[in-house]
Parts: sequence; C-alpha cells; structure tokens
Amino acid sequence: MKSNAETNAPQTDKEVVGHVPDDPLTGHAYDGIQEFDNPLPGWWKWMFIGSIAFALPYWAFYHGGAEGRTVHDRYDNAMAANIRLQFEEIGELKEDRETVVKFLYEPSWLRVGQTVFKTNCVSCHGADGGGIVGPNLTDEEYKNVKDIGDILTVLQNGAGGGAMPAWKNRLSTNELVLAASYAASLRGTTPGTAKQPEGRKIAPWPAAPVEEDETPEGDDAESEESGDGTT
Repeated sequence: MKSNAETNAPQTDKEVVGHVPDDPLTGHAYDGIQEFDNPLPGWWKWMFIGSIAFALPYWAFYHGGAEGRTVHDRYDNAMAANIRLQFEEIGELKEDRETVVKFLYEPSWLRVGQTVFKTNCVSCHGADGGGIVGPNLTDEEYKNVKDIGDILTVLQNGAGGGAMPAWKNRLSTNELVLAASYAASLRGTTPGTAKQPEGRKIAPWPAAPVEEDETPEGDDAESEESGDGTT
C-alpha cells in the first residue's frame, strides 16, 4: 500500500495530461489552453463535397422551370387528386344559384371549396379574402355581384375586362360551384388585412334551404287508407 506521503504527493504533468502528441498547433490559446490543428475526417470532407455535387442536379431538376416538378406543383397535383376522389361522393353538380346556396351551408364541402380558393385565388383576394389586387370578399359591398348566383357567373366568365380571369376552362364544374360557395361564406368574416369597400351594398345571402320530406306520397296515402279502415 502507498504511504500517506506518496498519496498526497503532487502529480506530474505526464500523469495528469498523459502523452502529448506532436500534432501541429493552430497558434491559438484560450486561458492557457492551446488548440491542436487536427484536420477534419476524410469521410466528413467527402460528404460535404458530395452534398455540393448533389445540389446542382437537384436544383436543375426541381427548379429548372419544368412543369410539375416543384414542391408547389406536386402539392397542387396531390390536392387536385384528393378533390377528385371527394367529388365521386356527390357526382356532377349543377352550375346554378340553388346549388351554390346549398353548399354555402355545408361546412365539410366548404373546406373543399376553401382548397380550390387557396390554390387559385389567394394571389388576388388574399388567403382570408381581405383583398390584394382583387376586391375584399369579406365586407358587404360588391362590384360585380348583386346576388349570390353572380359569384358563380364571375368565376366562370371573369370580370373587369380580364382583371378577373375566367375559370370555366381551368376548373371543373364542382370546383367552380364549391369555390363560389366558399367565396360567399367569407362575407362577414374578419380578415387580417382588409381593403376598403368597393362597389355597393347588396342584400344578405339567402337562408339555408329547407330539407324536403323524403317520405314518399304513396306511403302517406297508404297510411291514411289504413287508418280509415281501422276506425
């Protein structure tokens, strides 16, 4: 066993630091601590070089101007495919005022209209409908709309001498109808930034349509006959 004197004896630099390599130093010293000039590992250098080499064809492929390759294009294509799947549930909608009013009060389908709106309309009307180049869709004043059905007409044929493009050859019937319903639903909302009102104030949108009684008339007649026969 070591004596107390040996235990309490000061340790040498060799015992504390160990073997000091002969690697070159950077010449920097921090609080008396010197820094070795150790090179980066070869695998790290080759990964860095490889990432630069990979970036060139990646940029050319996704950002070289080819249609359908950008992240935005692929997102739009995926959303369009998803919308087509959803449209299989409702079939081909009628392009009329009554259909626009009907889907104005169906929140699940308004979300589909919102997708169409955000894909095609936000550059002019803003993400929340407050208006940028195009008019504000959230107030009570309208430039080219006197009735809710006119929203669909404007979407189909455009307005303002081409300032509002015609979408009838770019969007499907269902997309036009649901986008019209969604645009109508923005009325009365509060956008983050809103343009000044344009046009004139119009009447409120129609109330939600009343669901028709699905009981066939023949069943009512049979019930009445049955009632007559038992009394």
